[in-house]
Amino acid sequence: MTSIRVAELGDAAAIAAIYRPIARDTWISFEIDPPSADEMAGRIARTLPNFPWLVATNGDDVLGYAYASSRSERAAYQWSSDVTIYLDEAARGKGLGRQLYQSLFSVLRRQGIRNAFAGIALPNAASVALHESVGFVPLGVFADVGFKLGAWRSVGWWQCRLAETTRAPLPTVPFARLRERAGFAI
Repeated sequence: MTSIRVAELGDAAAIAAIYRPIARDTWISFEIDPPSADEMAGRIARTLPNFPWLVATNGDDVLGYAYASSRSERAAYQWSSDVTIYLDEAARGKGLGRQLYQSLFSVLRRQGIRNAFAGIALPNAASVALHESVGFVPLGVFADVGFKLGAWRSVGWWQCRLAETTRAPLPTVPFARLRERAGFAI
């Protein structure tokens, strides 16, 4: 039975193992050197005070993860977030990405986030299909923005509106504070 929960530092090795072949062998990530489990634990620890980092699990096995991060450090951007998702190769194409994103978006909405942005290294038809299936729309392409695996690579950017943007918003709620609220659940 698959479940989705907040990532823990103990998940770092499994998360690093999912990400390693993507960073090492593909242009899907522009990271060249795959991070160690310790580096991944540090990333999780730095993310969780302000944004969610979720894992999909089956028993003790981590099948994938999704997290949010700041769109920009400037205050006027606080209602927008970048999002990232990666699945273990064996878990792809089974609806798990959709489940992770739906859970992530639910948390982001409760934080007051209005927009999610995703960068997709191109070509990547599977990622484009996943993102568009959960409501992302294409914004544009940064052509030849990175060089990896012997070629220039482009990145497309997509946006998903999580909530209306017509009224002046309240300040966003850091993830750590949201988790402290009675009844918090993913």
